Amino acid sequence: MNAALLSHQRVVDETRAWLEKAVIGLNLCPFAKAVYVKNQIHYVVSTAGTRDDLLSELRFEIDALLTHNPADRETTLLMTPLWLHDFLDFTGFLRFAERLLVSGGFSGTIQLASFHPNYQFADAPADDITNFSNRAPFPTLHLLREASVERAVAAFPQPEAIYETNKTTLRRLGHAGWERLGVGGS
Repeated sequence: MNAALLSHQRVVDETRAWLEKAVIGLNLCPFAKAVYVKNQIHYVVSTAGTRDDLLSELRFEIDALLTHNPADRETTLLMTPLWLHDFLDFTGFLRFAERLLVSGGFSGTIQLASFHPNYQFADAPADDITNFSNRAPFPTLHLLREASVERAVAAFPQPEAIYETNKTTLRRLGHAGWERLGVGGS
């Protein structure tokens, strides 16, 4: 289906399904379940169609995240179903997003993670199943509170092993297993 025809609710529903079945279900991020079950994730469907519009939305959502109590809003997912479908365009945009974090004085306060339907690690072929650890139904910017990330990592034994564990999990699952999840990104 054309992304322009998707309702905001459908974008959020598909993103939640991906979180439940892939990110949490496969334990790709061992920190995601706690904020998910506490309903501390804020979902935003962007209507931006230009870099400047998306940067404005990103800045607004950073400010909003910092304004809210972490008990109510721990993290934000900003999905862009109308734009940045090409992975190279998406990674190009990320440079501007990172500059916004620096110029806005958010370095050390907000961390930006990224997900894309065609995510590809630099050292992996496009069809490598390990890329799917960062594949989401829509181009997505994930805003995280740096202090929360630091606390979660400090409480987790061997956080550096998460990436390798994810690779093992995804290789065991394979492309057919991912398809059965029904969460896109294939």
